[in-house]
Amino acid sequence: MQELIIQFDTTDPVEIFGINHSNIDLLRKHFSKLKIIARGTDIKAMGSVRELDRFDAKIKLLIEHFNRFHQLTEDDIAMLLAENGAETPASKDAKDVITFGNNGAVIRARSPNQKRLVEEVTNNDMVFAVGPAGTGKTYTAVALAVRALKNKEVKRIILTRPAVEAGEHLGFLPGDLKEKLDPYLQPLYDALQDMLPIGKVSEYLEKGIIQIAPLAFMRGRTLDNAFVILDEAQNATSSQLKMFLTRMGRSAKFVITGDITQIDLPRHQQSGLYYANNVLKDIPGISFVFLDGSDVVRHKLVKKVIAAYEKNESKSTNTKAKKDESGN
Repeated sequence: MQELIIQFDTTDPVEIFGINHSNIDLLRKHFSKLKIIARGTDIKAMGSVRELDRFDAKIKLLIEHFNRFHQLTEDDIAMLLAENGAETPASKDAKDVITFGNNGAVIRARSPNQKRLVEEVTNNDMVFAVGPAGTGKTYTAVALAVRALKNKEVKRIILTRPAVEAGEHLGFLPGDLKEKLDPYLQPLYDALQDMLPIGKVSEYLEKGIIQIAPLAFMRGRTLDNAFVILDEAQNATSSQLKMFLTRMGRSAKFVITGDITQIDLPRHQQSGLYYANNVLKDIPGISFVFLDGSDVVRHKLVKKVIAAYEKNESKSTNTKAKKDESGN
C-alpha cells in the first residue's frame, strides 16, 4: 500500500475540507478504494498506485479551482470529480467575479461602471473612483484588494481615510485615539468582514498584513508591495492628497475613492479630489472612473434620493445663474 500526502496553502482548513469535513466525505465516496485522512491543512491518501494517481490528478483540479476562486463547495467538488469535470458552473461567468466572501458568497462587479473600475485597476497602478454614495466604490476597491492579497500580488492591504469632523467633534468622543477614530474607519472594517472570516481579519490586522489608519498617519511612509485605498478622498485637502499619492512605492496599487458632492471640509479649503481631477487626468498610468446613480446597489430608494438632490441642486444653480445675469 502506497501513500500520498497533499498540503493546502490555507490558514483555515474549513475552506478546503468543508464544515464537518463534508468535502472530505465526498472524496471518500468517490475514491472508495482509498483510505483518506484529513489533518491540519494536509490530506493523506493510502492505497494502490493507480488509485493514488487518479486521486492526485483530481486533487490538483481542486487546488487549481480553489486558488482561482478562493472557495470550494460541495457542488464544485462534484463537478470536478465527474469524468469531464474540468469546468465548474462558477467558471462560466468567472470574468465578472472579483473574489469570494464568507460562506462562498460571490463578490462581483454589479454595474457597467463597477466593471470598468475593475478593468482600470487591473490595467493601471493608480485609479480614482468618483461617484455618489451607494455606487460600490469602496466595496469594489476592498474586494480588489482582498483578491490581490489572496493571489499574492501584494503583501499587505492599507486602508485609510481623512478623519474629518463632519459635524461631530473628535474631542467629545469617548476613548483613546483609536476608539475615537474607529467610527470613521468602520465602513472599511465592514467591507473586509464580508470578504474574510472575522478571525482572519483580526489575524491580518494583528500581523500588519491589513492596516487601517487615518490619512495623517501616512506621512513619511513609503508603501511598497501594497494595495492601498484612500476612501472619502473628497475630505482630503490638496496638500494631504499630494502627500498621500507620493507615498506610492514599488509594486503598489493605489485606489482613491470619493464623492465630490459630500465635501465636509471648511468652505475656504478646496477638496484635493476635485483638484486632482483637473491636474492628473491626462497622466498615463492614472485613470479616473466616474460612477453615477445607475451604479447604486443599495436600497432602491437611494437612487431616488440621489436623483432628487441632483435635480434640486441643478435648479438652485440655474436660479443663481439667472440672478447673476439680471444683476439682482
